[in-house]
Amino acid sequence: MKTIGAAKFKEQCLSILEKVDKEGIIITKHGKPMAKLIPVEIRSSDLIGKMKGKIKIKGDIMSTGLKWNAQS
Repeated sequence: MKTIGAAKFKEQCLSILEKVDKEGIIITKHGKPMAKLIPVEIRSSDLIGKMKGKIKIKGDIMSTGLKWNAQS
């Protein structure tokens, strides 16, 4: 597993985030392991139902809210 010092990680954070593999990277401070950076694996099927009970629908979501006369 790769290790990187905290100062170097701070300098190169964005490029490191793009390159991190499944094994991850250990971030050290003064030679001692402080954190492990691993990529998040989210499957699209995991997202189904995540917002259940957190969203409230107000009004008719199938309507534009505008009244119009189709005859004119």
